[in-house]
Formats: sequence, C-alpha cells, structure tokens
Amino acid sequence: MVAGRDHRDRATIQDETATGLAVSLGQWSEAGRKAQNQDFHGAIVPGRPAITTKGIAIALADGISSSSFGRIAAETAVKSFLSDYYCTSEAWSVRQSAAQVIAATNAWLHGETRRTARSSHDGGSDDRGHVTTFDALVLKGRTAHLFHIGDGRIARLSGHTAEPLTEDHRLTLSASETHLARALGMGPHVEIDHQALPIRQGDVFLLTTDGVHDYVSPAALCRLVRERGDDLDGAAKAIAAMALENGSTDNLTVQIVRIDRLPAADAAEWLEGGDLEPPAAMPEVGTIFDGWRIEGVLHVGPRSHVLSARDVETGKAAVLKFLASDLAGDPAARRAFLMEEWVAARLSSPHCLKPASRSRPPTARYAAMELLDGHTLRTVLDETPQLPLADVCRIVTGIANGLQAMHRKEMVHQDLRPENVMLGPDGHVTLIDFGAARVAGVAEARAFDADSRHPGALQFAAPEQLRGDVGRVRSDVFSLGVLAYHMLTGRLPYGAALARSRSARDQRRLAYQPAGSETVDVPDFVEGALRRAVAIEPARRYAEVAEFVHDLAHPNPAFVSPEAPPLALRNPVRFWQAVSAILAILVVILAALLAR
Repeated sequence: MVAGRDHRDRATIQDETATGLAVSLGQWSEAGRKAQNQDFHGAIVPGRPAITTKGIAIALADGISSSSFGRIAAETAVKSFLSDYYCTSEAWSVRQSAAQVIAATNAWLHGETRRTARSSHDGGSDDRGHVTTFDALVLKGRTAHLFHIGDGRIARLSGHTAEPLTEDHRLTLSASETHLARALGMGPHVEIDHQALPIRQGDVFLLTTDGVHDYVSPAALCRLVRERGDDLDGAAKAIAAMALENGSTDNLTVQIVRIDRLPAADAAEWLEGGDLEPPAAMPEVGTIFDGWRIEGVLHVGPRSHVLSARDVETGKAAVLKFLASDLAGDPAARRAFLMEEWVAARLSSPHCLKPASRSRPPTARYAAMELLDGHTLRTVLDETPQLPLADVCRIVTGIANGLQAMHRKEMVHQDLRPENVMLGPDGHVTLIDFGAARVAGVAEARAFDADSRHPGALQFAAPEQLRGDVGRVRSDVFSLGVLAYHMLTGRLPYGAALARSRSARDQRRLAYQPAGSETVDVPDFVEGALRRAVAIEPARRYAEVAEFVHDLAHPNPAFVSPEAPPLALRNPVRFWQAVSAILAILVVILAALLAR
C-alpha cells in the first residue's frame, strides 16, 4: 500500500507474473499556503489473485476548507475505500463493490456531521461538517473505472494536453462565488459518477485536487509529466510547484498513474488451481488419488467424469469431477471447470451445492464438491414427465432460492436444466453445476475474449443467449420459466423451434404454445405467469425470479380474466383443426352443388 498526505517515493506496482498488470505511480501532496493539509491520497495493490479479481485502486480526497473536520473526512474516505473495497465479494463487479463502500462511507460521514452539530452549542455550523470530495481510479484487467464526487479531477494525457474525464460538481452563484454541489458526507445519500474506459499500455492518468487544476492548464500538466519521463514523483512535485507559483491558495495534491503493462490476452489462469494439469489417467474405483479413496462412478459424459470418493484422513464423502481427456487442451473448457468450485465456495445458500472441505491442497486439476443424496430432476422427469402443480411450485421455489443467492453476488447460472437440479429424499432442492456461470467480477478480470459458444443447454437457454449475448438475471428467469413449463407439460413453450433460432427476427416470429391442454389442467394465473416468464423480449419478462415464483403460487388479477379466452388462445391447435373441418365440409357442399 502507498498512502498518505505527504510525498512518497515513486512506486512501481505490478502483478507477480510477467504477463500481469503493471503500473508506475508518482504522488505529491502539501499544504501550500494553508496552515494544514486537508487533502488525503493513497494507492494499494494486493497480491494474487486479488490483483486480478479486484485490481489496483488509487484514491484522492479533499476535505472542505471551511470545516475543522475536513482532514478527518478526507482521510476516512480514502482509507475506508482502499481497505473496504478489497473486502467486498470477488464475484461483484468493480462498480457494485465501489458503490457499496462509498455509500457506507458517506452514511458514516453524514452521521458524524449530524452528531457534531447536535453537540455544538451553536446548533451546528459549516466548521463542524465531515464533508469531502472524493475521486478513485480502479485498474482491473484492461479497463479503468473512474468514481467521482465533488470538484477533484481525473484526467488522461492525450496528445499535448490532459483531457479531463470528470465534470466538477460545483454550483456557480456568481462570477466570484461557487459552492460544492456534491460531496461525501453532505447528505444521507450520494450520487456517484462512474465511467469504465478501455486502457492501453502507456496511458497516463492524473488525479488532482482543485488547488492544482484550477491553476495549471491541461497543456502545462501534460508538458510537465512528459518532460520528466520516469520521474513521476518529480512531475507531481513540479505540477504542485507551478500551481503555487500561479497563485493557488489551496492545498495541493497530485497523483500520476502510468500503465506500464496490460494483462496478456493469453495469460495463465489466475483462479486457484489454474496452474495445475488434469491427472494423466482417470482414477479407478478402489484406488487412492490425491488423498481420496475412489468409491464409485456417478456419471461419465463427453465433458466430464464424476466419481464418488472419501477423504482417507477425515473420512468425509465427496464428489470428484474430472475434465474429460478430450477437452484437456480446450481453454474454454478448462476455465469453466475451474469456475465450478470457485463459484460454489462463494455462495451461502442451502439450495446451492457446496464445495467439499479439503484437508490438503490439490496436486492436479479437478473439482471436489459435497456428496448429495437423491436424484437429479431429469431422473424424476424420465419416470414422471408431467408433475402436479403443487410439486412444480415447490421445486421452482427451491431453484429460485438458489438463483437469488447467485444473483445477489452478481452471478448468472446460464445453464439451468433438469440435469442441474438435485432433489433430496425429503424433497429438498439443490442447484448444481456452476461451470457455465457468468460472474460479473470474473468477467471484468478476464483478459481473454468471451467464449463464442453458448455455455448451457439449448432447449432451456434464453433467446438472447442463443444469439450470442451474455446471460443476465432475466435470462435465468426465462430458463426457470421453461423448466416450470416443462415439468408441468413434458413439452417446451416454443417447441424445438427456439433452439434452432439464431436471430432476433426469427425469434419474434415464434408463437408461445399454451401449457394447458386436454391432458394438463393449468389455471389461468399460472398460464399468465409462465407466458410472462418465457417472453422472447427480456424487457417483457419478470425482473427477478422471486416475482415469477410469487405469481406462480398466488393468482395475479392481471392474468385472471372474468370470461374464458377464445379457443384460438386457449388451444390454437384445436382451433385450427375445427376451422379446417368446417372448410372441408364447405368444399364438399360446394362440389355437390357444382355437380348438379
């Protein structure tokens, strides 16, 4: 960590690997003509894998000069961000993580402002406020994330000038009077400006307080940085000196960040176990592999081999999952395989599969998961293709609980199907197989391109995923709706046509086939809930799986019509059969009349 209010030696911060992110950092801060420096700045870089999952963070704050608590507010804002940001979930996106931390800091500062105001004899005044501007730059993968509140500034060198990337939050009252329009601690809630920009090797970013950029032109900023080359600390000090010479009466803080190296597109896997290779041969029943006694074969498929095992030291049972030998050299398959255990370890829900506890680090690439008692939903449907509505609602509720746990972590399952749902002897529902999951935080960290193939089963995939788009929460809503429909009817809401479609135009032509039929009695409100959940357009679906589950079990007045819908809507097949029969009769009658 590089942090403080005063000058620090230039730091070169980089990933531990020769292919990771590397930056150079220069900083300078001084009180200037003021008695006290109320600015605070800092930077932090974690070790692996956090440098990849969370990135490098640089922060700058400027406490308001009218308050005796300005310095405390600035220091609190920077230190809280640099420490708490790295405590947020690795699955969260940079924006989600930073927003949560900044909002919590703002709430604390505002609370302190109110507390000190109540304790002051004069009922509170400007010199009691815990208020500060705040700017942060997070470098993750090949993207720079900017967070801005107040009149600090983040700029990027471009040609012969420093291009401002943020807009000052100032309220201009007159030519000589301006006030902060937005700052941390100013109110119970704060609006944060956020940008995500692609970065290139050699890019240079500058973070400055208003005591600097109000007195040094963008062209001069750029020139001073270029002139000093690798001496970024010297450049920061020279910029502060020029601001002082040009009449600045405020505190002076400058941070300079140069991108020396970006993660390589073919960088090695950074997930735990990414440097390991699959075993040379698949373990056999009765043998001991990596401290596990192999007890049985649970599944053998084209993508994986699943074995039951028991830890020889602890006696705990587990499921070991191995990548099929034909896919050992497939980067996409290897990444998906690593995600299985990584995702499971970050979920805390009784409806999500958990990783097995390991008593020793692995020596080969495989996943160790808890052993569940029961059967997959596919096994149940093979025996009973159409389940009662009460059973469907119960199973859908369990699946939805697991999906909600994922969605709260900014994860999308993307492969919801009967094979990935386990039903225990007591009916307990567990969501399994997270290899295809899309995790916001991981997606940001990846230097490689997204896989072009769809990760899940085509029959249950959302239309946008079939078109090559990434999965969203509404995509999981669609898959859950299809699964509910399939459990009730044994069919698919669009037949096999949706799985063959690859364009939005083709998908819009598809017609929803009502779940109700001669053999399946489906209440109107259930039909309405299913129809909405599996809408082709994502915007027409439920926004959350919980909304779908509620409407599935509680009649929604919007789906219950006082009069029965026409036959064409209730059963299009029967409607057209009737129309065809009538037309055939008319043809026979007309033919007889013509014959006479």
